[in-house]
Amino acid sequence: MLTRRELALAAAAAGLAGCAPAYTPATFPAVQSRQFPRDFIWGVATSAFQTEGALNVDGRGPSIWDVFPREKIADRSDAAVADDSYHRYREDVALLQGLAAKAYRFSIAWPRVVPAGAGAINQKGVDFYSRLVDAQLEKRITPYATLFHWDLPLALQQQHGGWANRDTARRFAEYANIVATRLGDRVKHFCILNEPSVHVFAGHVLGIHAPGLTDANLIGPVTHHLNLAQGLAIQALRAARSDLTIGTTLAITPSRPAHDGIAPLNEAAAKGFDAVWNGAFLDPLLKGLYPAQARGFIEPQLRAGDMEVIRQPVDFIGANYYAPAYLRFDLMSQAHIAPSDPPPNTARDAFNREIDPAGMWQILKRLREEYGNPSVLITENGCSDPFSDDPAIQDDRFRIDYLRRHLEAVKSAMEAGSRVAGYFHWTLIDNWEWAEGYRSKFGFVSQDRASSLRATKASYSWFKALAMTGRLNEAQA
Repeated sequence: MLTRRELALAAAAAGLAGCAPAYTPATFPAVQSRQFPRDFIWGVATSAFQTEGALNVDGRGPSIWDVFPREKIADRSDAAVADDSYHRYREDVALLQGLAAKAYRFSIAWPRVVPAGAGAINQKGVDFYSRLVDAQLEKRITPYATLFHWDLPLALQQQHGGWANRDTARRFAEYANIVATRLGDRVKHFCILNEPSVHVFAGHVLGIHAPGLTDANLIGPVTHHLNLAQGLAIQALRAARSDLTIGTTLAITPSRPAHDGIAPLNEAAAKGFDAVWNGAFLDPLLKGLYPAQARGFIEPQLRAGDMEVIRQPVDFIGANYYAPAYLRFDLMSQAHIAPSDPPPNTARDAFNREIDPAGMWQILKRLREEYGNPSVLITENGCSDPFSDDPAIQDDRFRIDYLRRHLEAVKSAMEAGSRVAGYFHWTLIDNWEWAEGYRSKFGFVSQDRASSLRATKASYSWFKALAMTGRLNEAQA
């Protein structure tokens, strides 16, 4: 958000600076060695709602995504079946084993474990995750469980206002305790939240994700209550078990000024976006305070002791990276900030986002220099097949090139001192990609929607070789 003072300063500077300078692509130092450490964690990531299906099976309660209008989904589909991983989880684990994956990041569906979000526990839901965990451990795959990947129990939204209500944070801590006491004897690694900034903006401001709200006034309460929920959940996990490795997963996005327009105004817009998207989650967790540009809408939510709860020690930061964001000044928008297209002549993905491995290097540099160099897991990174109703592309050399270049950025950052412990590709199997439905395909494995047959792509074999050797091969001429 731009304050009046920041707007005035930017406008004054604009009178001197004029239009934006020519775009210069970001770069990073070439890697010195293509060999990753022997203990580097190679894994893949999924989420419950995108893969499990079985929405009305074995006592699961509805989530906010169950009732999200199909008209808002690109292909008018739903996740009623998805990858049917609720029934095919052993096949999923076999694919993980065939991939030589050391770890599997999956999410636990809150409404499958506690159908109403609070109160009665669904033992059949707990039993499913127990079977899933045991299947991984049998194959020597380490489970990494995410507690909240956007599938809030519908009852909490309809009856209490969801994350806009402070009480939801306490209900989340109760759910975290249930998971820890029933699965913590075998699951030793937890991610608390997944991409809370996406949930705030896509779900509560833009309305393109569940719960489908379009109220910018919700940014403050939803942001703060997610942070509070995270702190309370960490406390609950550590109280239940002392042997857990706990972190959280954030969509850390380089925020850049748009390449066209008035440079100082766009730079101010990029800084404002960075404060509410990145800083509003990184800063309270790792610095114990909200960034100055976010305090105006956060402070009304603060109560005594909140920041102490939020600033819990974590063992790692999960960093999800796909692309940088470009922002421009927009006088007509409430926040004076609007997204902009990437600069011309840049490589784009299926979402029209810039393909920029240097952005990966930049977020790791930022964590190293501004946030005390925490241990980092790349908890998501990947690219979609081009959008199409046709079957998935099996010869996905474009994905291999994308991953190679982004992993070069990771390795370069490690050589500069970043403490990156692992990399989780998004995702294992093409799944239901939220507002994009089934048309967006990120997997190493395709799944035919009519026959449910699965087939590995070329990238599956490529990643297997990488996971087995730890060596990132050179690009083929």
